[in-house]
Amino acid sequence: MNASIRRLATLAFVMFLVLMFAATWIQFIQADSLNSDSRNRRTLYREFGTFRGPIIVDGEAIVYSVPVNDYFSYQRTYVDGPLYAPVTGFYSVVYGRTGIEQAENSLLNGSSDSLFWSRLGDLLSGQDQQGASIELTLRSSLQRVAFEALGDQSGAVIALDPRTGEILAMVSRPSYDPSVLADHTTSAVVDAYEALESDPGQPLINRVIAGDTYPPGSLFKLVTVSAALEAGLTPDSIVFAPAELDLPLTDLTIENYGGYACDVTDSTTLAQALKKSCNTPFADLALSLGWQPIADKAQDFGWGEELSIPLPVTPSRLPDEPNEPEGAMSAIGQFDVRATPLQMAMIGSAIANDGVLMRPYLVTRVRDSSLRVLSTAQPSILAIPLYVEDSGYLRDMMVEVVESGTGTAAQISGVAVAGKTGTAETGDGSAPHAWFLGFAPAEDPVVVVVVLVERGGDLGDEATGGRLSAPIAREVIIEALRLEEERVNQGLG
Repeated sequence: MNASIRRLATLAFVMFLVLMFAATWIQFIQADSLNSDSRNRRTLYREFGTFRGPIIVDGEAIVYSVPVNDYFSYQRTYVDGPLYAPVTGFYSVVYGRTGIEQAENSLLNGSSDSLFWSRLGDLLSGQDQQGASIELTLRSSLQRVAFEALGDQSGAVIALDPRTGEILAMVSRPSYDPSVLADHTTSAVVDAYEALESDPGQPLINRVIAGDTYPPGSLFKLVTVSAALEAGLTPDSIVFAPAELDLPLTDLTIENYGGYACDVTDSTTLAQALKKSCNTPFADLALSLGWQPIADKAQDFGWGEELSIPLPVTPSRLPDEPNEPEGAMSAIGQFDVRATPLQMAMIGSAIANDGVLMRPYLVTRVRDSSLRVLSTAQPSILAIPLYVEDSGYLRDMMVEVVESGTGTAAQISGVAVAGKTGTAETGDGSAPHAWFLGFAPAEDPVVVVVVLVERGGDLGDEATGGRLSAPIAREVIIEALRLEEERVNQGLG
């Protein structure tokens, strides 16, 4: 073989190796990234050509797929879309997935490892791959009551079962209809999404768990009281409660809401301070106890923890090494303290459940296409932030808030309701956020409800948690108690 033939053969061999390497790289190494590339129309057609499992509430499908005569084979359909959108999210050929549609995507589209035997059965029987059904913990009537009670106001409502951590209602307003984003006409979907993105009300954000966190205002006093109880105080302990408190290191002062005195003298009991939601005694507690015990207690309740329910939850946050006046402001839920409504519901849940905080969750059961149960949620303990005795003290103090304090609008005839109001300054000159946290029956709680109404809602600058949010919480609690009674009567209790 002469030199020219050898060089040609070598070149051909090298080119063959390069071709083999390129094919291997593309077909194996890059397979996942190419399949997930949004520009890969085959992947898109394959995914939307698979029967996607339903999302179910109270035994009824609130999201399901129906056959259609186009490239995508199935159309995602949303029942009462705005009512459930913050939870379900959307499934779009243009913008992908959000909410449960994203968090449980591998189960819904049938690709999860837990569906291997189901896929094998479908293959052997010649059937197309089918996704699993996702059953949520929500109660449909409770979700609707919360949605309607909040009305057209921007804000959020969450209801939890403190005994298990089940999320019974999750409402965020303004909301949107996911159906407009599930349409198969690309131009229509783009127009709809751009309109939602530019909406100043930010309807795509689930305010219960995501987006901007909020100053919790006086609801945070429950954390400060918890730290004080752990330090040895009791509800009857006398605390310093002037009408105006000088802040060290500054020329600033803290006043009670409306400038009123907390009691006839410059001192009062810890229980009375919470009942009237005075600011000065809790700010003074931060000065006497120090900020760190309060921060530690907040972390015990889950502050700063990244949760998945399975939707990702924005961690609530605390100020980083505040000085004395900043710590005093933080102790009343202002300065740099920020929280989600879910975080505040977790505080209420721990108090209601004898100091035990159950892990919150949204998915109760998963079934394959033959209705075989693949998994069932098991309630689990997230933390134990309170001693039983301290949770009892807090519960009794919160009952007084509703019986004769700032939360009387949450009263329910024949039922002891425990609650706490909050009115939080926004820091941007707009009307305050109005909060209410409540649970009932106080002696054996079955539901915890947190209501947040942004920037004064319908009442504007006149808004307080007691006037605006407590009546909404009352309606939700009444429905939750009705559902619990119905459940017990059916022998499910």
